[in-house]
Amino acid sequence: MGLSSSLASAMSGLRANQAALSIVSSNVANSQTPGYVAQSPNQIEVTTGAFGSTVTTTGVSRDLDTYVQGQLRTETGGGGYADQMANILKQLQNVYGNPGGSGTLETALNDFTSSLQALSTSAGASSAQTVAVAAAQSLAQQLNLTTKGIQSLRSNVEQDLGTSAQQANASMQQIADINTKLQGLSSSDPSAATLMDQRDQAINTLSKYVDVRVVTDGSNQANVYTNTGIQLVGAGLASKFSYASAGALTANSLYDSNPAKSGVGAFNISLPNGSSIDVVANNVVSSGQIAADLKLRDQTLVQAQTQVDQLAATMASATSDKTTAGTAVAGPPSGFTVDISNAAPGNSVNLTYTDTATNTQRQITIINVTDPAALPLQNATNANPLKVGVDFSQPMGSILSTLNTALAGTHLSFAGSGTTLRVTDDGINAASVNSASVTKTISTLQSGNAQLPLFTDGSSALYTGAITSSGSQMTGLAGRIGVNAAVVTDPSKLSIYNTSPVTPAGDTTRSDFLYTQLTSSVFSYSPTTGLGSSSQPFSGTVSSYLQQFLSIQSNASTQATALQQGQSVVVSTLQAKFNSTSSVNLDSEMSNLIQLQNAYAANAHVMSVVQSMMNTLIQAQT
Repeated sequence: MGLSSSLASAMSGLRANQAALSIVSSNVANSQTPGYVAQSPNQIEVTTGAFGSTVTTTGVSRDLDTYVQGQLRTETGGGGYADQMANILKQLQNVYGNPGGSGTLETALNDFTSSLQALSTSAGASSAQTVAVAAAQSLAQQLNLTTKGIQSLRSNVEQDLGTSAQQANASMQQIADINTKLQGLSSSDPSAATLMDQRDQAINTLSKYVDVRVVTDGSNQANVYTNTGIQLVGAGLASKFSYASAGALTANSLYDSNPAKSGVGAFNISLPNGSSIDVVANNVVSSGQIAADLKLRDQTLVQAQTQVDQLAATMASATSDKTTAGTAVAGPPSGFTVDISNAAPGNSVNLTYTDTATNTQRQITIINVTDPAALPLQNATNANPLKVGVDFSQPMGSILSTLNTALAGTHLSFAGSGTTLRVTDDGINAASVNSASVTKTISTLQSGNAQLPLFTDGSSALYTGAITSSGSQMTGLAGRIGVNAAVVTDPSKLSIYNTSPVTPAGDTTRSDFLYTQLTSSVFSYSPTTGLGSSSQPFSGTVSSYLQQFLSIQSNASTQATALQQGQSVVVSTLQAKFNSTSSVNLDSEMSNLIQLQNAYAANAHVMSVVQSMMNTLIQAQT
């Protein structure tokens, strides 16, 4: 090796040491900077001649584990989802209150049934009547307050969706802008490293709101997708969430894929190519805070509302509906007749039959639906009972045609005249009709029946469970339910159920009936409450149903909190693992600094030796 090449090598070493020293200095200075990734110099050997080589610094490397980084982003999305679910479900528990505490549905129902028992015990004393009416009003008011609390939570979630959309949009635009700045820059360029730190921070922020999958191409452009394949960010282009809030929500404010029918805020994503996608209908997001908000708004809290609506509807129907068994028809074919006259919209004919081929017992509920736009009724697969809608006010011929067509596969046959409907098997012994009954809502207070419209839709409207094109009367009933104004004005109606002959003093028929209906009678509840299934709906007393859905909500809140805590541990663990490689380690940097100092001194000493040798050569030649 010649002296000149030795000098060149030493000088390149000094330059490399200086570059490395700058990087160490940057690492130390940014050791507390959020999102800063520690850097290392990229050094390569360069041949200078027959012997030896020089060194050159080609840029920097960011010290990060991309696999752990991807896992961290995935779990950050899960953390955002878990945090929001746990937060809202905990607030929902506060709406229900502590079991056995004052101001809860459980306590209000118990107080009302206790007041009915006391009314019977006191043989209908006027003071007991007044107490019972007050207890009924308190129960109705508690249902109103519960609905208000649930819809307040839905409205808060609706508002949060707008805020989250803005935050996500800001992050996506920042990523796109940085992509533009990185165009033409090598990933090892020191200025690129700073931009990539900023881009990673923006992607991490975005992952809190939506699930992200990042693909970096050969030109150092980060392409961000959701797990469903929707591109959020490309090379210099960003998608944008658009949200049109519907304001304060009510129980009737429900999502519909048809924007004209939807009662909640429209949540779409506009892609760079100009197309717009419904985020909910297309399941664009599966994790993150936005996914949690959408599930809470459109599913979890809607189901919670359905549960209290079902409670209100069951209470109203239990006290006002009268079921009359059908009259047996001697066969063959055998069956029953029922009278459908004076049936209100929502009233029904209930059938039970056995499929003799499989020896399976099935149920059919024929519902009086007077709005043709609501027909045909939709049933889940294997629904039991199977619901069929028909307008009872139509001529009998039209009713029979509808039923025989809709239930053609059941081997049942419908006939009748006037207002009498007859159902039998079709004569081939493939089905056996076990029972038939008709349920009608008693609309007056002194009909001679124990039933009365005690709980109403509002202060006076009759609750019958009517179904229209806009939905079921049950939807939102818990927020509207009240005590019949006529009963509030005259509490004696809780005891007097007939005028001719007049109900005798001390007669407890009505109060006994009300107490039994609300404490002992068994009812079936809609699978939309989250209890039971379409083939096996949950059945139980009013109080057991209340206890069941309160228990489900409590368990859901507990599980959400446990998931939140577990997710927090996972995120913290991954963050620590990521930091172990990407964050600045001051001990390591100080060690690097000492090595650089020694290397610098060694290179400088080489230069000094080369200079001395050159001086010797010059002196020898002279």
